[in-house]
Amino acid sequence: MAPSYDVIVVGLGGMGSAAAYHLAARGQRVLGLERFGPAHNLGSSHGGSRIYRQAYFEDPAYVPLLLRAHELWEKLAMDSGHEVFTQTGGLVIGREDSQAFAGTLRSAQQWGLDHEVLTAADIRSRFPTFKPGADDLAFYERKAGVARPEATVTAHLDLARVHGADLHFVETVFGWQADGPGGKAWVVTDRGIYTADRLVIAPGAWASNLLSDLGVTVTVERQVMYWFQPHGGTGPFTADRHPVYIWEDPDGTQICGFPALDGPDGGAKVAFFHKGLPSNPETVDRRVRSEEIGAMAEYLRLRVPTLPTRFLKATACMYANTPDEHFVLAQHPEHPRVTVAYGFSGHGFKFVPVVGEILADLATEGTTDHPIALFDPRRVRPDI
Repeated sequence: MAPSYDVIVVGLGGMGSAAAYHLAARGQRVLGLERFGPAHNLGSSHGGSRIYRQAYFEDPAYVPLLLRAHELWEKLAMDSGHEVFTQTGGLVIGREDSQAFAGTLRSAQQWGLDHEVLTAADIRSRFPTFKPGADDLAFYERKAGVARPEATVTAHLDLARVHGADLHFVETVFGWQADGPGGKAWVVTDRGIYTADRLVIAPGAWASNLLSDLGVTVTVERQVMYWFQPHGGTGPFTADRHPVYIWEDPDGTQICGFPALDGPDGGAKVAFFHKGLPSNPETVDRRVRSEEIGAMAEYLRLRVPTLPTRFLKATACMYANTPDEHFVLAQHPEHPRVTVAYGFSGHGFKFVPVVGEILADLATEGTTDHPIALFDPRRVRPDI
């Protein structure tokens, strides 16, 4: 006889692994299903580092979730023994009227977050690796830092197992149905059929395969992450000396960058934000071409001139973008047994611990105290 589960979690990347842990820790009988291996590099939750920040230009409504996420990063590190988060401080650089700088400052002022505003001269004095323009300003946030995606997913999976979760890898989900015979939900995979009282679906870039009925279109975007060895070594770029950063140009182009996190030979990582090509998760091009590397190196020479001395490596990942770039995080409007989390649009990983908590709330209680109205799929399709 097949085991009986309280909750099936579909997808064990960043969000799904966190949900599996939070559910199992609450005593739920959890089955987790993942199409690839644990903490894999074929989706969105890889690449060694993600920026964590609290002041949020995307929308001030995110801030309470970010404050809770910080608490949960600390708890996860303590409970798991994994190095999942490093506080480095963070800069958002741009003109005074840029979306990134102005929106970040507005968010911090609304929520009373500790911060500093730096002039171009201040930036050059405190962080000499940067070469800002005369009209650039920077928002500095001490509590910003680096979240470690592979370590975080691994930590959540390990703790989920400790609490009794049954985790299956290299198993593809083909479909699901809720409110079936006996009031159950069920999932069909390439290995079998499983039933549970409730489902949590966190499919990442594969959302269109499983959640097209919600009507929130997800566009998959190929993104490239680059690592360079700075001139003279990584000394000025180490995590105790160098912040994470977002830099926006007057034309709206943004880059995000990181300290050197993996020793003197690991280099420092940088990437464009939302400058990738539409793709398909099944056929995404994972090759990184010389012209792409050259374009990034040329861009850096004007802004972080000592960084692009020697190219080390690059890898491709995927953003799963909604039309408004806000998440979908809610109970399914037509299936109350089903909770969904997708469309994190390239800025979701910093929320992983609190999203796991929210998914556990919704799956077990049908509601959450966290403010998630912004993420209701009915904002896009009010008829569902």
